[in-house]
Amino acid sequence: MKATELESKRFDKALDEIIDLFNNLENDDPIIHFSEDVMDNIERAKKKYGTSMVDEKINTVVNEMLSWLDLDDVDLEESDESSEETEEDQDDEEKE
Repeated sequence: MKATELESKRFDKALDEIIDLFNNLENDDPIIHFSEDVMDNIERAKKKYGTSMVDEKINTVVNEMLSWLDLDDVDLEESDESSEETEEDQDDEEKE
């Protein structure tokens, strides 16, 4: 199929738009940074027991662990700057 000059320009413009959208995507940082060993075990468990069962078990464990923490006074709508500072503080403590 041969495209006309007008069609070629439209495709070029559409491709440029797609590339621009892709370049402006935000990084998708994981909520939890698992160690390599944990990631390997999660992959093994998913292969053996299935993704939905492993997801359910991990969610149950994490939810139980988080229930031990007093989080009622935390507002999720607050600026992320305070959580970034906390992460930086924790990283600094780990280096020491």
